[in-house]
Amino acid sequence: MIKGLHHNAYRCRDSEETRRFYEDFLGLPLVHTLHIEETKTGRQTSVLHTFFQLDDGSCLAFFEAPDRPFDFKDQHDFDLHIALEVEPATLEAMLAKAKSEGREVRGISDHRFIRSIYFRDPNGYVIELTAKVPGHESAMDPASNHAREILDKWQARKATSTKAA
Repeated sequence: MIKGLHHNAYRCRDSEETRRFYEDFLGLPLVHTLHIEETKTGRQTSVLHTFFQLDDGSCLAFFEAPDRPFDFKDQHDFDLHIALEVEPATLEAMLAKAKSEGREVRGISDHRFIRSIYFRDPNGYVIELTAKVPGHESAMDPASNHAREILDKWQARKATSTKAA
């Protein structure tokens, strides 16, 4: 049985630049670093793996791997974003903090079950801070929210439009 998320790992351009964003701006403590000098296949390398901890004990982790090519680009929200839950008051405070630091920030967006703000980390990843609103639990309940029915209709519509094309 899967117990929960231990960490998600992403590439980063620069470990210190990434630390300043995640630890200094977002407040996620740097809890572990691992300097990898040899891969499991025996290849010599020099990679730094950093871990920033959320309140539930899970982490966002990053690899700085200068000897490995990687195309850093600004991600579109639909392609990739990292959504982190905060309290409603924290959402407001982080919006003000981002604006006061001159950071690009979007929101507050009302998604009916959550409210969110968005900005980019130094690597181009979209970071969403999100706060639950009343009714969140029922909105996330597959017994009443018709999640499977909506997915099935989506798939059927795709199949019909593919045949028509």
